[in-house]
Amino acid sequence: MILLIGIGLVAGVATAVSPCVLPVLPLLLAGGASGRKPLRIVAGLVLSFSVFTLFATWILDHLGLPDDTLRNLAIAFLFVMAAVLLVPQAGLLVERGLAFFSRLRPADAGGGYFLGVSLGLVFVPCAGPFLGALSAAAAHESFGVRTIVATLAYALGAAVPMLVIAYGGRELATRIRQHAPSVRLASGAVIAVVALGLVFHVDDHLTQVRWPWTSYVQDHVEASKSSEKQLARLRGEKAPPKPVATATKGLPDYGAAPPLTAGGAWINTKPLTLAQLRGKVVLVDFWTYSCINCLRTLPHLKAWYATYRKDGLVILGVHTPEFAFEHETSNVEAAVKRLGIAYPVMQDNDYKTWDAYSNQYWPAEYLIDKTGRIRHTHFGEGEYGQTEQLIRQLLDAKGARAPHVADTTPDELMTPETYLGYERLSDYVGSKLHPDELAGYTLPSSVPDNGVAYGGQWKVGGQAAVAGRGARLQLHFQAKDVYIVLGGHGTVQALVDGKPERTLDVNAYRLYTVRQSSKQADALLELRFSPGVQAYSFTFG
Repeated sequence: MILLIGIGLVAGVATAVSPCVLPVLPLLLAGGASGRKPLRIVAGLVLSFSVFTLFATWILDHLGLPDDTLRNLAIAFLFVMAAVLLVPQAGLLVERGLAFFSRLRPADAGGGYFLGVSLGLVFVPCAGPFLGALSAAAAHESFGVRTIVATLAYALGAAVPMLVIAYGGRELATRIRQHAPSVRLASGAVIAVVALGLVFHVDDHLTQVRWPWTSYVQDHVEASKSSEKQLARLRGEKAPPKPVATATKGLPDYGAAPPLTAGGAWINTKPLTLAQLRGKVVLVDFWTYSCINCLRTLPHLKAWYATYRKDGLVILGVHTPEFAFEHETSNVEAAVKRLGIAYPVMQDNDYKTWDAYSNQYWPAEYLIDKTGRIRHTHFGEGEYGQTEQLIRQLLDAKGARAPHVADTTPDELMTPETYLGYERLSDYVGSKLHPDELAGYTLPSSVPDNGVAYGGQWKVGGQAAVAGRGARLQLHFQAKDVYIVLGGHGTVQALVDGKPERTLDVNAYRLYTVRQSSKQADALLELRFSPGVQAYSFTFG
């Protein structure tokens, strides 16, 4: 715990001296200069940042409110504070409105607490491993002692430099006390200008800028081996299973298989438990239907099931969704039918089975013997021959092997999976992003290797980008095959190096094939969207 606190404090200090603090800096100076007590400002900031980093998503979900509600309220309060400082009559009106609070006067706005609370809601730290771990814990609603302590440590670390800045503003105001009215007006103007900038998300692109000292801390402190272990525990991850013994048949024994906890429907079967399946060999396959790696694995799974089911093999597809639309039972059922899957499939919408197996991959295979113990694991594609041999070994199968299925696992250097929502958008080039807003984008003159850019009107959300008028997307890829996850209804025209490739008719939330070829390409892909089509991610083969 002490190591975790230390890492959090260092990460917080690095954040407070990074580009992310620039929108908050003038507010801290203005707050101190206008008479608000720095300790109260920073206390309010630490409290609101900590509480809402952990609980904002949970609170807003239960109230049915948009994700930006709290940020908008904070910006509105900043405008009110600016008005109080700039216009004395506005201060009187606010004072009457707050008359029922005996200690909350516009003159000090709650002694600075309100200003600090507002700053905590509009302060967007630069993403790093430590903040990523906190976000992952919050997304899983993991609010244990470690998560809360880590969040407070991070917030306190960020607060130290901010406290110095706020005291600097107060000291400056003390030295020029004879100009107090002018200082008050200047503070109000600064707060109003910054609040206006926050309305237009001027602060968003600063989270993508890394200064040398921020990079050093993230690369050498937050990304160290000891730190990675602490952050993995914070995210709720467990180490991959290790053999606990060498048992019969010369296979490693990874211990008893965790139970199956459904987070949705059972498809092709009634609900199952591993206890019911004792005496069978069970292959648990973690997958999701828009994952191209999973889809390339399916022919092997289907062949094994058809061949060895009579010998006692049960294949169980645990469908753990990556995108929101993959939670819908009707979408999963349609995919199972379209893909010709006959074995049982269980929805794992709450990630409970995923977490129980400490899984981190799509696809992932866990081979369980007749006594309910895990005897083999494999993550990703490939090694199909070895897996089939182990299935036969555990079944004591004597008959013919499954029909040969070609291994289509790519082995060439190619573009990595590319997400199009801002939560995981990387290698983005072009005009500034406007998260969760319909905005116009301009394509750059050139797109670097693996880079992606928007053109025309888009509403870029956390998981997906929704096309507006004249929406285009460019990607510089290296691969034979290109796939994209799309949703909604409409058409997408694909061009490769300016030449028409194909037109996609989008009518369901699933994976679509943009390009298939026997030859590796290093080319510029351009997609032209009809309005309303949703784009989630690219994968390659």
